[in-house]
Amino acid sequence: MSPLTTSIVLSSLATGTIITMSSHHWIMAWVGLEMNTLAIIPIISKQHHPRSTEASTKYFLTQAAASALLLFSSSINAWKMGTWDITQMTDPHANILLTSALAMKLGLTPMHFWLPEVLQGSTMKTALIISTWQKLAPMTLILLTANNLSTPMLLTMGVLSALTGGWGGLNQTQTRKIMAYSSIAHLGWMVTIVTTLTNITTLALAMYLFMTTCMFSTLILSKSKTIQDTTTSWTTSPTLVITTMFTLLSLGGLPPLSGFLPKWMILEELISQNLSPLATTIAMSSLLSLFFYLRLAYTATLTTSPNTTQTNHKWRFKPSTSNLLLTTSSSLMTMVLPLTPILLY
Repeated sequence: MSPLTTSIVLSSLATGTIITMSSHHWIMAWVGLEMNTLAIIPIISKQHHPRSTEASTKYFLTQAAASALLLFSSSINAWKMGTWDITQMTDPHANILLTSALAMKLGLTPMHFWLPEVLQGSTMKTALIISTWQKLAPMTLILLTANNLSTPMLLTMGVLSALTGGWGGLNQTQTRKIMAYSSIAHLGWMVTIVTTLTNITTLALAMYLFMTTCMFSTLILSKSKTIQDTTTSWTTSPTLVITTMFTLLSLGGLPPLSGFLPKWMILEELISQNLSPLATTIAMSSLLSLFFYLRLAYTATLTTSPNTTQTNHKWRFKPSTSNLLLTTSSSLMTMVLPLTPILLY
């Protein structure tokens, strides 16, 4: 892809998200989502490979259906209530359709099947964009309409997403699919609390973006596409292995690291709202996610490749990518927990 084409596509991607995040009219929000979808299609399919073509087709069909459903729900609300304002989404039937559309945009259960397949057919950098930047616009719409969305539907999808993200990642060997199920699980946690406290949802989204960016940056730097590839990541940089381990433990939500902060606040708020069974269920689901995070951390840090003589070692090779994202996100991913009082009060 030429530099001019790349700049046009990336600027369109950014513009679509900004239009959606700053709009008050449903038509403008829909336009931003459509720009976002159309801009990322050439990024996914630029490899000229059957897998990337399949991934871009799946992504386009899913996102187009979700955008059409969103436009349909906003049209119903405008027909019955006489307003196109995003914050005035008061018709219950339109809200159910809107919740389904945004869940399909994000990849929440039961509309999650496209996400692992699309990430697996994309490159690591494209998977990073889909897992982080592409979540901003739908999450903004959820935060804007949180007071009107169907609470039982969101809670049900949140718990199912947390469970699906845990169960689905257990038998995966591809790191991109593991990160896809990790994304489903984290989005489930966010959606569970969005109707109660949107500021905790914003905090959880920010921490998810930091952790996912850091994890994908380490995978890109070590060129690890499978779990077996992580066993030779120490040949790129021993320090990178330590960063990978801390990132995985933070994704699992272990207390000394920043990933514990959003889960702690979400569980505390759910218990204060007398939703203890729900809090217990998603807390148990995080144990499933923690299992494959620990498995990945074990293979990356405590094992070496069984075929060391045949493996193409990367010792002291100059990294082909910039480390700016990794260095920025790794510090935020590990050291935010002591700042909890400042962030919350």
